[in-house]
Amino acid sequence: MTGTTGKEHMGNMLLHSPSNLANVSGQLDTGRFLTPYSDVVALMVLEHQAHMVNLILHVTDIADSGPGRLGHAVEELLEYMLFTREDRLREPVQGTSGFSAEFAQHGPRDKKGRSLRDFDLNTRLFRYPCSYMIFSDAFDTMPAAARRRVYRSLWEVLTGRDKSPKFAAIPSAQRREVLEILRDTKHGLPEYWFERTRKASGDQLSQR
Repeated sequence: MTGTTGKEHMGNMLLHSPSNLANVSGQLDTGRFLTPYSDVVALMVLEHQAHMVNLILHVTDIADSGPGRLGHAVEELLEYMLFTREDRLREPVQGTSGFSAEFAQHGPRDKKGRSLRDFDLNTRLFRYPCSYMIFSDAFDTMPAAARRRVYRSLWEVLTGRDKSPKFAAIPSAQRREVLEILRDTKHGLPEYWFERTRKASGDQLSQR
């Protein structure tokens, strides 16, 4: 594993190498590989993405099940999607391959220049607590009924209507930021996601 994590980790134990490596040249023969990096940030993103895909596929597989079973799967997806159980970083993390900058460049950005691909890497992986995998083909090809249920539950969390303890740790300011980003960047959102914005715009016009 390459990059800096501020402390020792288990990633390089088998190589008996230092935890903070710029690259793996000198540790093994890199001529057989495309890159001399095993970027810590890229590995963290891969872990998140793989689990998100698994949860999305699970929702897809049981979309025709009873509402109770589907509801449980959607809640599990939503909790992971909003990073409710994310372990906080104890030290800043930084990759050495250039992956972080390249990855962030590929995300759609809202009117304020924000993207769900923006990293934090000081106390958490991403700056905004909602998975960029909402833009994936896997998400968009979920059965319509399941996707509608995810959208409704997500909207209730982001607007503060869902007051359950499992989402209570998400600050209201961050919920608002995610809501604004998705409104600007995610195609296919239900109409009710925009109702408050349209009402506010109408009120402003009526006052002029």
